Amino acid sequence: MPLSARLLALLVAVTWGLNFVAIHLSLEQFPPLACAALRFAVIAVPVVLFVPRPRGVPVRWLLAYGAGFGVAQFVFLYTAMAVGMPAGLASLVLQSSAPFTVVLAGVLLRERLSGRQVAGVVVAVAGLGGIAASRAELGGAATLLPVLLTLLGGLGWAFGNLGSRLAWRDRVALGQPPSATESLRLVLWVSVVPPLPLALASLVLEGPSRTGDAFTGLGSPTGLLAVAGLAFTVLVATLVGQVVWSALMARHPSSSVAPFSMLVPVVGMLAAHVLLGEATPWREVALGAVVVGGVLLGASRSRGRAVAPTAPSPSTVRDVELASRTRRP
Repeated sequence: MPLSARLLALLVAVTWGLNFVAIHLSLEQFPPLACAALRFAVIAVPVVLFVPRPRGVPVRWLLAYGAGFGVAQFVFLYTAMAVGMPAGLASLVLQSSAPFTVVLAGVLLRERLSGRQVAGVVVAVAGLGGIAASRAELGGAATLLPVLLTLLGGLGWAFGNLGSRLAWRDRVALGQPPSATESLRLVLWVSVVPPLPLALASLVLEGPSRTGDAFTGLGSPTGLLAVAGLAFTVLVATLVGQVVWSALMARHPSSSVAPFSMLVPVVGMLAAHVLLGEATPWREVALGAVVVGGVLLGASRSRGRAVAPTAPSPSTVRDVELASRTRRP
């Protein structure tokens, strides 16, 4: 992969890492569910008006992808950050989506797991368990709850990955994999699914007065920073980052591009420390390295013969993981 492509991949990883700081700023002003609904609504409107729906994708799998990635992930992630999950640690714990995806693909899609993938899951889960134990030791249930909510966000993302996997199953089985443009259209149309259920959940659980109060204070410093954070999330991290990443995945080997996503928690934790003053204990940094190592181990290419999956599609669990890299919070 040429230097220019590596620099672009690095730039995307940096923007995705900074996005957790942007989310933190948005949540300082908006309730979590209303904030998530706004994030997707801003994207959904122009997508419906100007972007053709991806051809050959059954509506049920589009809805499943959107429900997992867009609704479940962000309900839990935004709520976790609203109740005290540090932005840097959130960028790390959300990596749980990778081992969750591997396990769910094996259980629900009957895809066989290689020894390397099982080992990667075990290592990543051990690191995440250590972080949860550390949080519980530091502050009991008050600090453990945000970690558990973020893990549920990672689980929601994993279910979304399976929806993405199944969306193209029939075409892949026929030897007609989607083009980069079609894949990008699917990713954009996923944003159409979450706004309505998130808005309804916000209306019921947060109440219209709380959301209305958030809009009345947009002229304050906190409000302006929140709007800037929301704009960064929508325009830079989601749209620009997504387009560049999809182009890189289309033009270069996935094995060369995907590892750059492991820099996201590194950037996220560093940015949260510098910009927000978050202090992460060194033992949690070390455990974070264990999580990243487990994810990399599970996603790396085995030297032996590949084990054919038992699911109808010839795609492997590794393909599911690499496909998940096209979207970030």
